[in-house]
Amino acid sequence: MELNQDRIKLITQRRIVFVTVILFVGKFIAYYLTNSVGILTDAMESTVNVLTGFVSLYSISVAIKPRDEDHPFGHGKIESISASIEGILIIIAGFIIIIEAVKRLFYPCEIQQLDIGILIVAIAGLINYILGYYSIKIGRKHNSIALVSGGKHLQSDTYSSIGLVVGLLLLLITKMAWLDSAIAISFGSIIIYTGYKILKETTSNLMDQADFMILEKVRDILWENKSDKWIDIHNLKLVKYGDAYHIDCDLTLPWYMNIANAHKESDLVVAAISEHFKDKIDFTIHTDACYPDLCPNCRINTCAYRKHPFRKDIKWTLEKITKR
Repeated sequence: MELNQDRIKLITQRRIVFVTVILFVGKFIAYYLTNSVGILTDAMESTVNVLTGFVSLYSISVAIKPRDEDHPFGHGKIESISASIEGILIIIAGFIIIIEAVKRLFYPCEIQQLDIGILIVAIAGLINYILGYYSIKIGRKHNSIALVSGGKHLQSDTYSSIGLVVGLLLLLITKMAWLDSAIAISFGSIIIYTGYKILKETTSNLMDQADFMILEKVRDILWENKSDKWIDIHNLKLVKYGDAYHIDCDLTLPWYMNIANAHKESDLVVAAISEHFKDKIDFTIHTDACYPDLCPNCRINTCAYRKHPFRKDIKWTLEKITKR
């Protein structure tokens, strides 16, 4: 039996949580074996991975619920909330790592069995990359903010793990204890920056910041499929809730068109977007009646009520179609 999109997202996140718990245990074993604050950075980030994994799992389970009276646009916004929590936790972990690393500079500890620790970190980093790739792939295919942001975080772990392994190898060769703290401070800073980027992106989603790339895509689709009866489109707005886009616009039609025909034209607008847009679309269209000032830009030659001859088309720029 073929699984639906929501079920796939839920199963994917469950698998990710299961693997991150195993990696979490492995990295803390490596830390206790080596007593390396550098390895502690990796272990701390695994703690964040586990926490955010469970938060994302909960958010996806809520986001897939159907819309109801209290949530007419659905529950999809919770994915952005969970991704924001992930960003905050990552930033906190980064600061904890840096504080611990600075303390170790003044009170160094003996490091042991570093070779075993390096091996565990390297294997965990490779698994994180594969897991992140899997999460991003499924997230983009099924339009899940939580899976995409989680996947990016997992892959950023791999990049930091590569640098960490290189630094730990230098530490193993040179025996210079201060390198351990220097490595931790460097990667603690990288972790903070990663959290900041995730938080910035998800905050924009929560505040319904306009996505101009998507708006331009919608504009291009409408212009390419423009009917002569679509005299003007304006007040175009787009908001994303989970895996669905909610689009509103005002469509100007001939003033003498009856309600049934106006509804057909609205359906053609929706069909044009839905056919060329892979994401879920919830389209609301308000129809406006035309007025004489629009005659010079109207191509309906058979119009018996025309006040001015046709002169030229006015290109639907982003500024024009989003104007009220």
